[in-house]
Amino acid sequence: MNENQTCHRGKTAVLYFLLSLMMIGLAGRLFYLMIFRSQYYTARAEDLHQRERTIKAARGRILDRNGVVLADNRTVCTISVIHNQVTEPEETITVLCRELGLEEELVRKKVEKRSSREVIAANVEKELGDKVRSFSLPGVKVDEDYKRYYPYDSLASKVLGFTGGDNQGIIGLEVKYESTLKGSSGTILTLADAAGIELKNGKEERLEAVAGSDLITSLDWNVQQYAQQLAYETMEQKNAKGVSILVMNPQNGEILALVNAPEFNLNDPFTLDQNLISEAARAKAQAEAETLSRQERRNRMWRNFCVSDTYEPGSTFKIITAAAGLESGAVTLEDRFSCPGFRIVEDRKIRCHKVGGHGGETFLQGMMNSCNPVLIDVGQRLGIDQYYRYFEQFGLKGKTGIDVPGEASTIMHRKEKMGLVELATVSFGQSFQITPVQLAATVSSIINGGRRVTPHFGVAAEAADGSWRKAFSYPQGKRILSEETSSTMRYVLEQVVAEGSGKKAAIEGYRIGGKTATSEKLPRSLKKYISSFIGFAPAENPQVIALITIDEPEGIYYGGTIAAPVIADLFRNILPYLGI
Repeated sequence: MNENQTCHRGKTAVLYFLLSLMMIGLAGRLFYLMIFRSQYYTARAEDLHQRERTIKAARGRILDRNGVVLADNRTVCTISVIHNQVTEPEETITVLCRELGLEEELVRKKVEKRSSREVIAANVEKELGDKVRSFSLPGVKVDEDYKRYYPYDSLASKVLGFTGGDNQGIIGLEVKYESTLKGSSGTILTLADAAGIELKNGKEERLEAVAGSDLITSLDWNVQQYAQQLAYETMEQKNAKGVSILVMNPQNGEILALVNAPEFNLNDPFTLDQNLISEAARAKAQAEAETLSRQERRNRMWRNFCVSDTYEPGSTFKIITAAAGLESGAVTLEDRFSCPGFRIVEDRKIRCHKVGGHGGETFLQGMMNSCNPVLIDVGQRLGIDQYYRYFEQFGLKGKTGIDVPGEASTIMHRKEKMGLVELATVSFGQSFQITPVQLAATVSSIINGGRRVTPHFGVAAEAADGSWRKAFSYPQGKRILSEETSSTMRYVLEQVVAEGSGKKAAIEGYRIGGKTATSEKLPRSLKKYISSFIGFAPAENPQVIALITIDEPEGIYYGGTIAAPVIADLFRNILPYLGI
């Protein structure tokens, strides 16, 4: 055997050896895949022949305290096409365009697109979806879905909020309680051949959707409706830019009604400039249209003034100064003061609303007269350090914790920047800003025995079938002042209504407490005002408190003249209904 033959045989042996190793490796790999990875690849193979469609879950409803449905669902349809299953594309395009009112170019593009599924139209009314289904077009799927529906259109719109195209909450309670309301989607699995065409006799697997839980709220449909009616009437009569009314249980913080007029239609939330029933509101909307984008204008339309905006409270804040003065012992009801119509604080002359002054008066009379100099004197007696301590003790530096998004914080002077002039103006409710809901929560805490409350709407979550219920809990209110001071403040505020500046809130047969306010907006040179009144009943054991703010009323603008009567009208109608 020559050298060339020996070399050739050696190469052949090596080649056979390498081929043998490859065959052994392949056999080993095949054995591994068949024995140890069989389940994985079986599942992958099944996936190639399965088509999956989503079953949308019904969103939980939102109910008032008596079970009235405030947010519900309507059954709608999602219409889609599966390219590989369409046998008559031209007929399919013609029918879908005609029945759904869509452009041919859009429908054709989706029908001819080689994809597993293309959505042609969503949120289609059920009757129309059923009609499309009746044509039995191969490759066209009509799946039932849910669309949010609000039975009362604009009622409590800025509280309830609304959902987007994906049925997720955008503002208000809808977004705050998203995890409670949203539910869990299900799936439909069908078998298809290698070409993607659904097998007629193939089995269908369904994983049913789980509906979201219902949200039980503290809102009362009757109270909300009447408060909203009063707000619109006041807005129109006074040609105001807006009117808000907050009605709450001062004992536990449950909100019975919250109106921010103008409200908007929850079933049509993107249309601008809704319910502008006053000329002032229309003028404001026109001015915004010239300077703001459409989305910025929508955000303003959806904005909950009572929670997200601050304002100078004016004389309603004298309740806080009076409570701090009485609690600290800086003043008693019988202490005497003199009001010449102004006070000089450092280099500043600060006027009383009564130009000629109230003359000699007790502290009680000063509160009844809503006298600025008396409250300035109480603030000066407290001093900056002690006043600031009570400001924090009453919970005014933080947020209330209300269960809707976007709550604003109090805008207050920093303690080290607060001088005697600032102390004087804060004492009667000027030179700082607060939200209406914070004011209502703080006054509630002062009159309910001295316990801080958390204003809220959410009461409980409940399964759609009523099989379970979970009550929500809120922080136990901490004591902010004594029972004795709370009792004294109830008496003081009852006298304000009985014989003082708030007498237009008096109702025969009821003991009402409250405080008026007329605050001048910035800049002062514009002479624009917010008129307000906060009242509660019954004075001896408050079960309901209400705050109204009227933004830029025309003509007479004093809170005691135009705001107090609205709360009297509200109480006259809702107190008997509430069993008070």
